[in-house]
Amino acid sequence: MTGRVHTAFKVLSAAALTLAAAGLAAAYKAGILTDQAAMTDFISKAGFWAPVVFILIQIIQVIIPILPGGISCLGGVLLFGAVRGFILNYAGICIGSVLIFQLARRFGRPLVEKLFSLKLLDRYDRWTSEKKTFTRLFALAIFFPFSPDDFLCALAGTTKMPFRTFFLIIIFGKPASIMLYSIFLQTGCNLLLPGG
Repeated sequence: MTGRVHTAFKVLSAAALTLAAAGLAAAYKAGILTDQAAMTDFISKAGFWAPVVFILIQIIQVIIPILPGGISCLGGVLLFGAVRGFILNYAGICIGSVLIFQLARRFGRPLVEKLFSLKLLDRYDRWTSEKKTFTRLFALAIFFPFSPDDFLCALAGTTKMPFRTFFLIIIFGKPASIMLYSIFLQTGCNLLLPGG
């Protein structure tokens, strides 16, 4: 019975990965993952499912850095407002951060090198020389906006950082940077929109 369950799980996982890859390819071709206007248009048509679709897009953009994080955060603010947009951004980015950490832990440096530029890797690689130093620098970078968070989450997965430490840094560090993003973007939108 255990063998059958394990086989069924493998088949379902393969099917889910195939469907996800097909959906990702279709979304990329439609410009949903590369163009902020196309993304907001697509999400706004999702109706009741719009928050779920948005969270999925946020998860994808953390794992596969096609769309700059600021653009997807802006989409959340425009579509859902500052407060709801913050919550949805937070949920999607935290889930995506955990997934990219676990993927990097499973597949190691080759995955990180395929997803991110070697120039970026060279710039931050020296952080990993000491465990305590990397943990402190990682926590600071996650707390502040405009740092390469997605890359740093993947890089953390290649170190000996315990998952619990990573998880706590993400859960408590991400709100500040996302909040600053949301406030900054909401202010910008209000200034740009007529009557703002």
